[in-house]
Amino acid sequence: MADPFTLEIITNILDYAGEEMFLVFGRTAKSPVIYEVLDYAVAISDSQGDLVAIAPGVPGFAGILDYTVKEVLEKYGRDGIKPGDIFANNIPYRSGTHLNDVTLIKPVFYRDEIAAFTVAKGHWSEVGGMRFGSWTSDATEIYQEGLQLPNVKLYVEGRPNRDIIDIIRENSRLPSLVLGDMEAQIAALRAGERRILEAIDKYGYDAFVEAIDKIHRDARRKSLMHLSKLPKGEFEAEDYIDDDGITDDPVYVRVKVTISEDKFVADFTGSAPQTKGPINSPYPGTVTAVRIVYLAITDPHERLTTSYFSPLRVIAPEGTVFNPTKPAPTSTFWESMMFASDLVWKALAEHVPHKLTAGHFNTVGADILGGVSDRTGEPFAIVEPNPGGWGAGHDRDGESALVCIGDGETYAISIEVAERRNPVIVDRYELNTEDGTGHGKYRGGFGIIKDYRIANSSALFTGSYGRFKYPPWGVAGGFPGTRNYVVIIRKDGRREVRGRVANVQLSRDDVVSIRTGGGGGWGDPLDRDPVLVLWDVVNEYITPETARKVYGVVVDPETRTINWQETRKLRQKMREERGKR
Repeated sequence: MADPFTLEIITNILDYAGEEMFLVFGRTAKSPVIYEVLDYAVAISDSQGDLVAIAPGVPGFAGILDYTVKEVLEKYGRDGIKPGDIFANNIPYRSGTHLNDVTLIKPVFYRDEIAAFTVAKGHWSEVGGMRFGSWTSDATEIYQEGLQLPNVKLYVEGRPNRDIIDIIRENSRLPSLVLGDMEAQIAALRAGERRILEAIDKYGYDAFVEAIDKIHRDARRKSLMHLSKLPKGEFEAEDYIDDDGITDDPVYVRVKVTISEDKFVADFTGSAPQTKGPINSPYPGTVTAVRIVYLAITDPHERLTTSYFSPLRVIAPEGTVFNPTKPAPTSTFWESMMFASDLVWKALAEHVPHKLTAGHFNTVGADILGGVSDRTGEPFAIVEPNPGGWGAGHDRDGESALVCIGDGETYAISIEVAERRNPVIVDRYELNTEDGTGHGKYRGGFGIIKDYRIANSSALFTGSYGRFKYPPWGVAGGFPGTRNYVVIIRKDGRREVRGRVANVQLSRDDVVSIRTGGGGGWGDPLDRDPVLVLWDVVNEYITPETARKVYGVVVDPETRTINWQETRKLRQKMREERGKR
């Protein structure tokens, strides 16, 4: 038996190996969606496929990676997995999200035995399909969304499988980017493998196995400890997703959360059937969405391992929007996946106010802007998420311009990179104070406005922005937040406002204006400290008119001071009028 110090050292080596994998992938990738946006995640699992180390990355990916490894084990069996093999998988229903998100898995052999797996999941910019960029808001079946890789051997015993690589190349409109990212992904897997084998060589295989067992035991123990501190009982929430991208019909979703001493159950029974359009969230994505909130309300600083989530059970009947079956499209899966997080969040927010805020803008706000450059004759593509406003807490205002809960460590592409690599000009990038935010004792954060002007003869634009019709929710009398949308502004002045758009044809000097919303408020706006209201006026987050109308605070626009006497009178009058209603 190894001593505790050795076990702790091995545990930290695994953490370091995961972080090195993350850096290798990001720094050697060819696509901005990887090296700028960081739209990927990496992990190390044990020989059974249970995660033991995860580097910071996309939370919506990280919680899925154990599903991908276990599917390899199920398909090939331990005897069918050989040293040097690398598997590629992007099938969404049992272990994925959408076809752009490709997972590569590499077994780590010590002598003749599988000691671990290294795993990396990243967004490949183009995997074929009916639209440029592959994911789209108007697909009606998975066959329209691109190339499917059902846990195929990308490498066979250390040798590249040229037939599979040729198929990938011929099915992508951006093969150089895709294959470059694939090689970066493989390099990340090998970096993790190298660190694992170094640890085994130094401390011994038995100590390595013992360290992994301890990781699992500690994770289960800590999870139950944190779970015991949560309120017990049943908590419910319901909401509507705007539509599925094909029809205008809202999609009903609900959850019942049951918390006991040793179980955390999220039951989505009663939610809508899988949709014709591509908003469906594969079951692993739904599980991950709940894992994210579970981690947030227990301890977000705990190690993210499969064992930590052992008390968690997610029920989503097959054939529903949270557990679709083939051939349901999943291109814009995040629009449902985010609601899986948001429903659990909404059900529990008032019961764990020190952990959860009011509703946030709740969409990845993803877009694809691309085409063929007039200058170079080469394809170009901006593929990115967009930040928005988060909800207020019980004791503070919401954060502005942050990516959604499922995106974690991702970033929007910097203006300099966007303009340098693509024929676009960013006319405006600022906080969206035009649409405002959710008012309250504490207000929500603000979304963003980003205007792309086309500097090319033509371009295509696809985008999906949920909560276009149903804004984020407030808590304890706080106002709802504001909606997300995109405005297509033609050079002749015509404007089109949409929540989801697919393959829109653009011309030179047309503008795509992305607008994300503000988060929900917490508490009665009339209870907001007038000094905070004044601060928002001074910083031009709100107008003096809004200060008066919503918060009952009278601000002199010239001196930028509060008229305290008029403010007290106005607030008393507003409360009396509210009481009469």
